[in-house]
Amino acid sequence: MTLHAPLIIDVAGTRLTKTDKQRLAHPLVGGVILFARNWESRAQLAKLCRQIKKVRPDLLICVDHEGGRVQRFRTDGFTHLPPMRALGEMWFGGQPGQESDAALAACNAATAAGFVLGAELRACGVDFSFTPVLDLDHGGSSVIGDRAFARDGRVTTLLAQALMHGLVQSGMRNCGKHFPGHGFVKADSHVDIPVDPRSLQAILADDAAPYGWLSASLSSVMPAHVIYPQVDARPAGFSSRWLGDILRGQLGFTGAVFSDDLSMAGARQIDGREVSYTEAALTALEAGCDLVLLCNQCVVDGGAPIDELIDSLSEAQIKGRWQPRGASEQRRLALLPPGQPLGWDELMVDARYMHALSLLP
Repeated sequence: MTLHAPLIIDVAGTRLTKTDKQRLAHPLVGGVILFARNWESRAQLAKLCRQIKKVRPDLLICVDHEGGRVQRFRTDGFTHLPPMRALGEMWFGGQPGQESDAALAACNAATAAGFVLGAELRACGVDFSFTPVLDLDHGGSSVIGDRAFARDGRVTTLLAQALMHGLVQSGMRNCGKHFPGHGFVKADSHVDIPVDPRSLQAILADDAAPYGWLSASLSSVMPAHVIYPQVDARPAGFSSRWLGDILRGQLGFTGAVFSDDLSMAGARQIDGREVSYTEAALTALEAGCDLVLLCNQCVVDGGAPIDELIDSLSEAQIKGRWQPRGASEQRRLALLPPGQPLGWDELMVDARYMHALSLLP
């Protein structure tokens, strides 16, 4: 078995096919990301997660489940979690003379949101959610918008810290995104290549500041598919300057680094030319990513892009174009939750859970 399983892939339906099982069993595959198309009911989701773990217990089952408009599972008992902006509005919503009380209540609500989010997912067998969003709300980004806590990096940091505390209580790790900040640019990296013209000093003093302040708390980080030309001509997720020199070197981050989805438009252009998924994956890994995501390709030509990436990365390893890293694999394994979660029925009568629900905005 390889020393490093960097690929996070997806599956097409609500249960695993024989082909899904073959892909997930491949030693280069380290996890699976779920989407709304993989959801039918809690019982079905739990069965799907058991199927995945039966293929390999160490596979990391992931989902984008932030709250607000980015929440994959919304029915059959799942709590409709508020967008993170609602927690920021709580922070600033105090009456004159009671501002600090409002801020503390917002932190308590953020912890409650993190616990509910993590506990409900874990009760169904999901290991990990890509949250919290640390992007600052500059007011112009439609793709970020109310996913951000606030414009102020200090408020964002404290609310994110509180939310991550709730995740820890549920047994779930966290992922700060999108380093060093996606909130300033207006373009959506799903369909375009955003460019942030600011200087490194300006970015570190503003949007990237939460990553330094949370460097001891973050389990993982996802870089942005954004180009910051004053720092590097490549998007942050393909830049050893951003990931090695700045994130790990200057800010002291020691956890796992995920690429954002390599199928996004912002990931397909490197050094001014369109690249294949394989070249994008190899460039991200070389730049310092530990794990790379390829999403929504299992429904394209029967999943041919996933098979091609697996085969090409295997070939790159054999030919010495890419070398597995044991440290990266340890970071992946560290994201798996410890212990057994409460089952759904137990969770529904758990005092901490019921209190947390009462605190949500």
